[in-house]
Amino acid sequence: MALSAMWASGPLAAGIGAAVTAVYTLVTDRVRPQRSEPSEAALLLTASGRIPRFDQVDRPGLAGVHPADRHPDHQLAPSYVERDVGPELRQALLEGGFVLIVGESTAGKTRLAYEVARLCFPRHAFVCPLTRPALAHALKVARRRRRTVLWLDNLENYLGADGVTASALTGLLQGRPGRVVVLATIRSQEFRRYDAREESRLTGSDRDAWRAQREVLHMAVKVRLERRWSTAEQERAAAHRDPRIQLALGSCDRFGLAEVLAAGPELLAAWENAWAPEANPRGAAIVAAAVDCRRSGLRRPASRQWLQDFHLPYLAERGGPDLQPEPFAEAMQWACKPAYATSGLLVGNYSQGYTAFDYLLSAPRLSPVPDHLWEALLSRVEAADAYDMGLLAHQASQLSRATAALERARAGGVAGADFLLAIAVGDRGRPREAVRSLEGIVRHRRAQLGPRHPDTLAFLHQWAFFTGEAGEGQAAADAFGELVAETTAALGPEHTDTLAARHQRAYFTGEAGDTQSAVQQLRDLLEDRTRLEGPGHPQVLAGRRSLIWFSGLNGNLVDAEQQLRQLMEDALRTLGPDDPHMLAIRSTQADFAARAGRVREATSIFTQLIAERSRVLGHDHPHALHTRLQRAQGLMSSGHSEQAQQELMQIVDDAQRVLEPGTAISP
Repeated sequence: MALSAMWASGPLAAGIGAAVTAVYTLVTDRVRPQRSEPSEAALLLTASGRIPRFDQVDRPGLAGVHPADRHPDHQLAPSYVERDVGPELRQALLEGGFVLIVGESTAGKTRLAYEVARLCFPRHAFVCPLTRPALAHALKVARRRRRTVLWLDNLENYLGADGVTASALTGLLQGRPGRVVVLATIRSQEFRRYDAREESRLTGSDRDAWRAQREVLHMAVKVRLERRWSTAEQERAAAHRDPRIQLALGSCDRFGLAEVLAAGPELLAAWENAWAPEANPRGAAIVAAAVDCRRSGLRRPASRQWLQDFHLPYLAERGGPDLQPEPFAEAMQWACKPAYATSGLLVGNYSQGYTAFDYLLSAPRLSPVPDHLWEALLSRVEAADAYDMGLLAHQASQLSRATAALERARAGGVAGADFLLAIAVGDRGRPREAVRSLEGIVRHRRAQLGPRHPDTLAFLHQWAFFTGEAGEGQAAADAFGELVAETTAALGPEHTDTLAARHQRAYFTGEAGDTQSAVQQLRDLLEDRTRLEGPGHPQVLAGRRSLIWFSGLNGNLVDAEQQLRQLMEDALRTLGPDDPHMLAIRSTQADFAARAGRVREATSIFTQLIAERSRVLGHDHPHALHTRLQRAQGLMSSGHSEQAQQELMQIVDDAQRVLEPGTAISP
């Protein structure tokens, strides 16, 4: 992207790539985790060291169900209340394969999975890895068993480096219908990271570094569970005599019944109230650090020593000694203490480490993860953890964090880290460096996987994209032309990667100066994409914007502006105001206003867009820098040359700090 292309920014691609859970099973006299096993082989076993049958897993807590409050024997779970989606889940399980329950924290996902699957498969082996490193061993055990349920509660814990893959699940399930079932749960917040809207945010390709994780989710039959209970569910609950259920029913106008049983609202309130002087301010700071560890992408528990070190800046920011904080040991005891015998704010123990209760991750008004926590965490994690942190940072467009974490992951030999690092480097405004890295990656993957392997084609897509971003528009258009032929032959003409390559071929054809060909290619593509994906799909909306842009350059600007206004209405309804596609549409709106001579209107839009792009993408993101440059041009054109010159000097300083040498920034 050349920053000197003042009013002709074109359809900029938005480069954006949660916190996760690690709930450990509880110890009972029948079934317990075997502490003597290394983490790579840690499965839930019986007291005699065997894989249990599902009917031997006789307490929901063993499967990861949150304890319920207000019962003298907190290990005794409340009576199970049938959920409306129970029959749907039962049918999906009996058909076999991979079933995924999606719902908010404390919606009752794990309890639903436990009750329905235990009824369907009492004699199946219950294979439950306790850590992500144990997943490979769990898959081996599951393959050896005649009948198996592979239990992946909180699936997000098993995604990422050394995690579950589509090919591994296919190998496990193939040819074994009804005998092997993979049953998983995932929080809605995590699942949304892989939906079509998030897919549309990716730079260049809708098949970038998180494609392997997305493919896992796409394999599953999804069953969605609502947090709020329906009238029918509440009526079934009212028939039970369990006093905990009766008490929870009184709050169903505000919360889900399972949410109340797990004491989620009480725990959140306890955290918020603990900041008061002489309450538990150090404990609140420890919980804040643990929450932000998970929000940074750490998918395993944090040690006690880490929390002791990490919490100090949080405490200092709230007042430090003025809060009269309690001793650290007392603070940890408070944070881990169960509310009404349910979960504590922290889950875990000294030997396992600690994770924040997942309900807290959705607390309102959470501030962004501060630099002090993120940097301290990155300095201590292992390479696989750094990959997870880098992937999450890239998807959130925190590009400096992403590159720092992914450099650590690459140095540690994590598979795929080199590819994602190259993408993050290119997105950060260093496309030529990305091209150099991707050339080597493409050669290696082509030799390793073959020229038409989907991964090879995905790497070629990113190489061609950053070739174009480095200013070689015609070379990129030619490369994407070849890639369209390759993906069509390997994957088919309607595959999403083929469609993505066609879009980029059209875009760079237009950027190279042949706007008429670009318009025709985009019209053909939109016809196919609308038929395949529907008019509201984010990539259809992105294609419409590209078509309007090149049509406006090639024809009637008044007609283009009218079409853009309709696109803005459709995109706002479908994507929302903060989606990068929506921000790009508004950038095109400002470009058109400037071309039509309405400089004041254009400058006003660019001014608003600077704040919005800086908030969504980051102040140093190349798109934010470009918008700042466009605003400065508007100021200069409207006679505010002194103010424009001051802003340009700051833009030059920031661009030299962020972008690679040689990027043109002068008007």
